[in-house]
Amino acid sequence: MPATRLPTQFDDSAAGWERALYAFLVEKQRRSGSRRTVESYSRMLQDFFGRSGTPPGQVQPPEVLAWAHGIGASGREPSAVTIGARIACVSSFFRFLIRMDVVLSNPCDVLERPKINPSPPRGLSAEEVRRLLEAVPETKSGLRDQAIILTLVLTGRRRSEVLNLTAGDIEPGEPPFYRYRGKGGKRGRRELPQPAYEATVRALSGFGRELAHMAPTDSLWPPVGEHGGDGRGVTSGTFYGNFRRYLIRAGLPSAGIHILRHTAAKLRRDAGEPIEAVSAFLDHSSLGVTTTYLRRLEGQSDSHWPAVADRLGLVLTAEPELTSG
Repeated sequence: MPATRLPTQFDDSAAGWERALYAFLVEKQRRSGSRRTVESYSRMLQDFFGRSGTPPGQVQPPEVLAWAHGIGASGREPSAVTIGARIACVSSFFRFLIRMDVVLSNPCDVLERPKINPSPPRGLSAEEVRRLLEAVPETKSGLRDQAIILTLVLTGRRRSEVLNLTAGDIEPGEPPFYRYRGKGGKRGRRELPQPAYEATVRALSGFGRELAHMAPTDSLWPPVGEHGGDGRGVTSGTFYGNFRRYLIRAGLPSAGIHILRHTAAKLRRDAGEPIEAVSAFLDHSSLGVTTTYLRRLEGQSDSHWPAVADRLGLVLTAEPELTSG
């Protein structure tokens, strides 16, 4: 195969195995619910087959091994994590091809994966969360980012699940609820902790907006600038860049946004919540379990967020204000 970009859609002009690649990526996206994961798999597979020029049925283990250990676009030797990810990607594709009766064997089965000793995930302490929030400026974008951070910490949702929230996902009330779409297409309806709700209302007010007057598809997190009025929200990259700066100002170690999900779990445990409850809180239970499915349809109350909010030193008002007229 020539070193060209693989077809981006399934059509009759593509070779059979190339169409199988597209089908693999479609299945991967449906299962993972993550566009970034699919894009990463697509880039690696295109690079491997583009460099090797070998159809899947003729790929030999040494080819995969040489590519996995090869120097990439950065010009640096790949880390053990990168090597492992490359082999895992190719192996996953070949397992799919075997299920589809396209090939008979997986060349990655005989490869030894590099030993990886990942650093254990860490969550911020309540004191560190307070320092982080204090490092966020009281500007329009700062108030918005404070609300995003609080929502991430108090709900335990993933970054994409929070950044994709729109006005139509929020149900004001006593208590307020929010709807979300989780990993793998999971959908849920849960109580929105009051400090997160109040911070969101306050942030929207800074942009001259009120939930009651917003279109259902309008993002909860307006950007600052020329696109602020078209309903789109702040981009993931912009928020990530801001988040990294807040960590520096707070004197905290550099970290990705996912640390806030770890933080949510850690604070729940610190507040005395059992592991089983934390697992359910993070949506680690199966949607195939009928009781879980019914509970999500009815909306899951959240009686533990006040304890977390108290540990963060948040002052709760008697009733959130929301102007409707």
